[in-house]
Amino acid sequence: MRAGHLTLAAMPAAPAPWPVYLKLVGVAAIWGGTFVAGRIATAEMPAPTAALWRYVLACVVLVVAAFALERGLPRLSARQWLGVALLGATGVAAYNLCFMWGLKTVPAGRASLLVALNPAATLVGAALFFGERLTRRNVAGIVIALAGAAIVIGRGDPLALLRGGLGTGELTILGCVASWSAFTLVAKRLMAGLSPLAITVYASLTGTLMLAAATLLEDAAAVPQDASMPAWLALAFLGAFGTAVAFVWFNDGVRRLGAARAPVFINLVPVFAVAFGALLLGERIDASMVAGGALVLAGVYTLN
Repeated sequence: MRAGHLTLAAMPAAPAPWPVYLKLVGVAAIWGGTFVAGRIATAEMPAPTAALWRYVLACVVLVVAAFALERGLPRLSARQWLGVALLGATGVAAYNLCFMWGLKTVPAGRASLLVALNPAATLVGAALFFGERLTRRNVAGIVIALAGAAIVIGRGDPLALLRGGLGTGELTILGCVASWSAFTLVAKRLMAGLSPLAITVYASLTGTLMLAAATLLEDAAAVPQDASMPAWLALAFLGAFGTAVAFVWFNDGVRRLGAARAPVFINLVPVFAVAFGALLLGERIDASMVAGGALVLAGVYTLN
């Protein structure tokens, strides 16, 4: 799982033609682009407002997709309602508030390298809260990924973290990692019996209500009055493509390739985010991003 999209699937692998691989590369490119779109949107509106409109737009597309692809939404049990409420709180509300707040100050490429810690954080959470065993390979991957993140945050000096070098923006982006890991663990425990699309629709609907409440609590404008067309286009991209289209494509890849092979393509997300940040926003790619990012991706590859 990655920034701004909800997925949960485990289907039998099947032979896959090249178009499936191209779709998964497209998913990585779209999710890489969400970091750039988030920077554009949050430059002109409060973070809760940007997060809310992202999911208002996403919910419209997802509900249409649910009726088109699965002929509607299933009824939920009380346990499943509890599950989707927790998913909405973690994977939609908390994640996207942290995502938008963090991108106000952290460059898109640098933020994406920190969010790439998701698999490592999820493994740690599973070990701490559910007693799942960590192998030596798991531990090695986690250590490598964390070392890379320290280099990225410290801009080449990992020891800067010990001297208070962790800024508010970076800390907020790490909140994305914590909230997405919580989403993954909750989904694994509570959401058996529902399709990935149904889970995503229900979690998005409940999370959108929470984002609306957050917008009211911060006294932010529900509708940004002075936002430019590029800002609205960025929100449209985040909602329609970064959440809905990428979700459908990714889960088709999981169905065709299997739950072990398809997520490997998502390691390309920070690569695209760094490239798009440089090309579209003029962000500087420094040595700490290259070295730290390589370690983060090496750690994630080791985990997989």
